[in-house]
Amino acid sequence: MKLRVKTLALTALVALAASAQETTGSEPKFTIKPTGRILMDGSVYMGGNGDITDESADQKFVDGVAIPDLRLGVKASYGKWSAKVDVGFGYFKVGVKDVFLQYTFNDNHLIKAGYFVPQFGLNSETSSSMKPSFEEPTSNEFFNANPRLLGISYIYSKDKFFAGTTAFAEANAMKLSSNEMGKQGWGAETRLVYRPFHADGNALQVGFSINYTTPTADNHTAFNLTSNFPTRVAKVNLLSANVDNARGMVKLTPEILFMRDNFALEAQYYYLNIARKDGLHSYRAQGAYGLFRTLLFGGIYGYSMGDCGMATPPAKSLEMVLGYNYTNATDYSAGIYGGISNDASVTFNYYINKYMIARLRYSYTHVRDRYVEDLLPSRHVNTLEARLQIIF
Repeated sequence: MKLRVKTLALTALVALAASAQETTGSEPKFTIKPTGRILMDGSVYMGGNGDITDESADQKFVDGVAIPDLRLGVKASYGKWSAKVDVGFGYFKVGVKDVFLQYTFNDNHLIKAGYFVPQFGLNSETSSSMKPSFEEPTSNEFFNANPRLLGISYIYSKDKFFAGTTAFAEANAMKLSSNEMGKQGWGAETRLVYRPFHADGNALQVGFSINYTTPTADNHTAFNLTSNFPTRVAKVNLLSANVDNARGMVKLTPEILFMRDNFALEAQYYYLNIARKDGLHSYRAQGAYGLFRTLLFGGIYGYSMGDCGMATPPAKSLEMVLGYNYTNATDYSAGIYGGISNDASVTFNYYINKYMIARLRYSYTHVRDRYVEDLLPSRHVNTLEARLQIIF
């Protein structure tokens, strides 16, 4: 019933978009248009299941196909006001994605309120389906760097400087009432970027983001940090850390982006510290990733001022991306052994047109020093996967 109601509501919004009229004269124009996204994946897994038994709770890798992300929504604008509503249907599970209202003062200042991904690190400038490495880096997922949150954000973007700051409540505020939650977690974060040059084919930017969050798990006394192997056809746990008796979490990430003609390099380092009560040792984790990108043919890379990052490469271009990610979720002093992972990958992206992208990725992923109930202490897998995505 819930699926039917939400589907009918979204269909009505799309119908409204098709019939919307623009005003003329000196009045601002009201526009509304439908948006959508379809990801179609296929994956083959080589190795990784040798230590799995029927009695084990650890999940197996199983070759297959999936539609991990399917979305429909609408965007509307009226003068300096704009809004977006986006609903996901991936794996036939209905979930609200972006729901926000935005006011743009001018080309340099805007404010946004609702449910969206705030600015934190370089990965906040691309959606989950637009990661050049096929999937987001493991460090970005484990550190929960870019979740959707219910909050209010201010963005400043002008010439060499970019700044975004956000105050937010925990994501469960979108699903549960405050009395059902008993207590709401909250937090704040800021992203600061300096970009001495930022033209198409020639850009350099360095940035720094910092976040503070109160506990959100186990009746607001703990943090649950997890990440899966970087594939969505089979969902298999890679890293897992439950940090109990928590006071609060501080996480930070410096970033760098360099772009010259058809070559680009991007990298981030992540650090996290969770202070704990009752004399328990604080939990610390760290990670980093780097991507080397090159357009084998099809032009040069572009820069997006508003997103504070690289623009989508032009149509008919072929890109190769070499990536490496290291994440250490094991803190011996705190007695928490979430695992230490390494991931190396090569991805080819063919940008068919402005709406369609074909991707092919090979990766080797390994985890060790993981002592978590129902999970093997070490594991690895070779993954070959392909994706066709449509975004409008």
